[in-house]
Amino acid sequence: MPYETATFDEMFVAPGQPRPGCAAFVERLGGFSVDELRNRQYAAELHLNNMGITFNVYGHEAGVEKVWPFDVLPRIVSDSEWVRIDTGLRQRVKALNLFIDDIYNDQRCLEDGIVPRHMVESASAYRPELRGFSPAQRAWCHVSGVDLVRDRDGTIYVLEDNLRCPSGVSYVLENREIMKRTFATVFKGMAVSPVEQYPEQLLQTLLDCAPPNANDRPCAVVLTPGAYNSAYFEHTFLAQQMGIELVQGADLVVVDDVVYMRTTRGRQRVDVIYRRIDDNFLDPECFRPDSMLGVRGLMRACRAGNVTLANAPGTGVADDKAIYAYVPEIIRYYLSEEPIIENVPTYVCDDPQQRAHVLSHLAELVVKPTNESGGYGIVLGPRASREELDELALRIRAKPREYIAQPMLELSTAPTLAETGLEPRHIDLRPFVLAGKDIYVMPGGLTRVALVKGSMIVNSSQGGGSKDTWVMCDPYATTPPVGQAAGFASL
Repeated sequence: MPYETATFDEMFVAPGQPRPGCAAFVERLGGFSVDELRNRQYAAELHLNNMGITFNVYGHEAGVEKVWPFDVLPRIVSDSEWVRIDTGLRQRVKALNLFIDDIYNDQRCLEDGIVPRHMVESASAYRPELRGFSPAQRAWCHVSGVDLVRDRDGTIYVLEDNLRCPSGVSYVLENREIMKRTFATVFKGMAVSPVEQYPEQLLQTLLDCAPPNANDRPCAVVLTPGAYNSAYFEHTFLAQQMGIELVQGADLVVVDDVVYMRTTRGRQRVDVIYRRIDDNFLDPECFRPDSMLGVRGLMRACRAGNVTLANAPGTGVADDKAIYAYVPEIIRYYLSEEPIIENVPTYVCDDPQQRAHVLSHLAELVVKPTNESGGYGIVLGPRASREELDELALRIRAKPREYIAQPMLELSTAPTLAETGLEPRHIDLRPFVLAGKDIYVMPGGLTRVALVKGSMIVNSSQGGGSKDTWVMCDPYATTPPVGQAAGFASL
């Protein structure tokens, strides 16, 4: 099967020459014809459909609920490369937790000028209501999804931090099950690091962060906005996998600053809430008064130390794309270490000098709104028309705080099954990190793939799909296996 790509490819150094760690898979793949691969692709899609593994696309003309798009060819990461990624993610999440705790308490980094005060206080996700508050274990970002990309020269960058309600981990687990079903003969004996322990690790992280006054068996629940949310499948999946209740706002009540769940046996105290609802809708008493999704008095219970919310409200300030630009300095400030995984070079349009550079180089840059997600609002300068760039320049001048700009990276590719056979498609990677008493990094994560030829947009809401991510184990390694939990102090 001929295969060539013009940028860095995750599986091949050159046509017919697999990268280290990929040779065994490529050899096994050679035993399949394109038609046999399509049969396995069809079997995977049938399983996804039968299992109801879906996601929602708001405003899509063909309907909101879609079967999860999946490609049967995995993305492979060598053990040696993953060790560096694993260590870099631990470093980053530890520093971000320290940063969030600081800005809501002592504000040392603001006083020392590490991050401009106005950048923090003007972030849409900054919650001044939480000044003076620290959650249990001082863990704000219990669950993080850190998006990684590789440029054409092979350098891996952090593209963005997702610290509010990051989604996608259920698809990682389902992708692995599908691979085992549809590619069992290939998967067997490949020494792929397991991901199945994630729900157990997530539950342990939640329980480790229960309030100090919780009983010996804390009660945790998953709070969902309901069946019409784009990630509802994930909410139900994780609750089932952890063996805890899936609840909506109407199922909970706050009495004397304590949260209770309504059950057929009466009220049961709730100690930890893995909330999948945005801050604004959590508590109509504190945030949006018209919210029908949250629980009145929830923030009073949280501030009183009677319930832990994961992730903690206010964490979104650290995944504001303008704050992202300061994360390397945040790491140096709190940890006295150099960042292991660098940011994509970023221009903050709020800064006059950087804004002038962006406006004079719009045709060469990617411009992003600081508070959008899902790929929405991004303008790819090299692919935009003159009219689009002129309109963008007006928006930047009017509201510079709301935009950043970055060079346009040529994302790495991976072989993907297309109509004509194997073709390169651009990909990224979202590993998931749990932080509480310890830090745990899932070995692998959600590899998102731009299924449209030539596209750089990997988001499922805009035509992207996913692949299983194989982190290969080194049978001769003497270091602990990837994915092992480590405490904050062990970095």
